[in-house]
Amino acid sequence: MSSQSADSGWRGYLPAGVRPYSEAAPLAALFLGISSALPLTMIAATLTTRLAQAGIEKSTVTAFALTFLAYNFKWLWAPVIDVVKLPIIGRVGQRLSWLIVTAALAMAAIIYLGSLDPAKDIAAVAVAAIMVGIAGATFDVVIDAYRIELLEPEQLGVGSGMSQYGWRIGAATAGAVALVVAARTNWSIAYYVCSLFALFAVIVGLIMREPSRRQEPMALKGPLEAAKAYVSPLVEFFKRSGALLVLLFVLVHKIGDTLANLTFRLLFEDLGFTNDEIAFYDVSLGFFAFLVGIFIGGIVYSRLGMKKAVMLSLVLMAISNLSFAALAAAGHSNWGMAGAIGFENFASGVGGVAVVAYLSALCNLQFTGTQFALLSAAASILGRFLTGTTAGSLIEWMGYVNFYLLTTVAALPGVIMFWLMIRYGLVDRSLGTAGSVHADETPD
Repeated sequence: MSSQSADSGWRGYLPAGVRPYSEAAPLAALFLGISSALPLTMIAATLTTRLAQAGIEKSTVTAFALTFLAYNFKWLWAPVIDVVKLPIIGRVGQRLSWLIVTAALAMAAIIYLGSLDPAKDIAAVAVAAIMVGIAGATFDVVIDAYRIELLEPEQLGVGSGMSQYGWRIGAATAGAVALVVAARTNWSIAYYVCSLFALFAVIVGLIMREPSRRQEPMALKGPLEAAKAYVSPLVEFFKRSGALLVLLFVLVHKIGDTLANLTFRLLFEDLGFTNDEIAFYDVSLGFFAFLVGIFIGGIVYSRLGMKKAVMLSLVLMAISNLSFAALAAAGHSNWGMAGAIGFENFASGVGGVAVVAYLSALCNLQFTGTQFALLSAAASILGRFLTGTTAGSLIEWMGYVNFYLLTTVAALPGVIMFWLMIRYGLVDRSLGTAGSVHADETPD
């Protein structure tokens, strides 16, 4: 349903800023996000708690973080999802059939993981967790592609925001349900119950059916055609005007933000904040500010358009790092922590909507799954690498204040590059068919 269609019924009574969130496609994105969060939640905090309660040593527990790697490499098999038509069930549509199958695979992997006893066979648990990671990452590729193809270009901002709302709701709810059920029964039943969260995406697919903007994949007629499934998405992207600058922007725009984000808990600890203070300001206040940021981000995207919304979000995310430099200079201050955490999460919420919508708009509807998987991986890999290899050493060398000033400077290249892309018209010329109103046109 397009956001340009006439408002009727109860939606006509909603405020103009809220109305886009009530449309069918953005609401579908909300429930897709809930399902998307499930597999990662089951192998992240939930599995960590389960292993700790089973008496598994800490070094083994932390090693399970390697099971997340599938999410960084999901682009390797994303072309299969874009081009391979499933037998029999494929008749319902390319995206819908894969959505049903990958949801079933994710549920099966979670149920299998839940059936194992870590105290008796930790190796089997590790294999099962890897299976959940692979199945979940594959499920993610399908959900992202389905969401992008379901949304009209003018709905990408609101739809991205609703998807993030859904992810946060899904992660928090599935994690809480697992703990509550495990406390009253056992961990196996907890995993069985939580696996049902994958059905939200299936129900959405059965109601919304195959996305109308979906473009048919190329026909595979042998090994050469199969190789094209991997090469074609890259070739199509790099044929666009300014593609190299766009890719460079995607790679560097989150460096400053990522460097800063993963060091906040170290700062709080060294400033002497208690666990209760961290729980209130970082977890509770931060979560609320993030949700507000997502909502405002959707409105900003709708009112200002993609280019201004992305530029504003990049500036906000850069400035947010300065607030932590100020907190580090001030020392232990609850007001300072509230301001820094609140502004950071608000900026992240606005930025998450605008930037994810922009990455979605860069996709060609023939290769949605592959191109979004590549772009989303590129957007995080450099920042994560630098954080893991240099952040701690930089803090020890220059101190927190200078470190957060450095992360602010590190965010500026992304701001400057996007400004240049706007000035020379590269933002518009580099968009894929997902961001074009005329999505049915075949790209050059």
